[in-house]
Amino acid sequence: MELCDVIAIIFSSVAANHLGLVAAAERAVRHELPIVNCPKCLSFWIVLIYGIYHCGGIATWNTFSAFGLAFLSAWAAIWLELIMGFIDQLYYSIYDKIYPTANSTDANALSTTGDLSGMPEETGFAKITEQSE
Repeated sequence: MELCDVIAIIFSSVAANHLGLVAAAERAVRHELPIVNCPKCLSFWIVLIYGIYHCGGIATWNTFSAFGLAFLSAWAAIWLELIMGFIDQLYYSIYDKIYPTANSTDANALSTTGDLSGMPEETGFAKITEQSE
């Protein structure tokens, strides 16, 4: 069992949940998927299945190492999720300072509700060039 495979499983399970892929899959199948909705659970079960598959079955001593690695991957997923959440909050606070909204609505609230009515119509380079003229 390769460590880079386990790291890829952890990162992809946390990123899929953080970026909303899991929520989109739940809307597509019209059913709540509780194990997939939790990145810690998802990384635990995928690493466990991957580890048991690669160690030759359940009746071997390597199964204990697969369980240990699955628990460590769930622990790593917790910390990766916290780091991604911190970076997300930092991004939204910087975004609010660069592009203040018209009615001083928090950009994080806009991203979670999907209501973009408070966002300025022109942002970025076009807005900067108009201000400089």
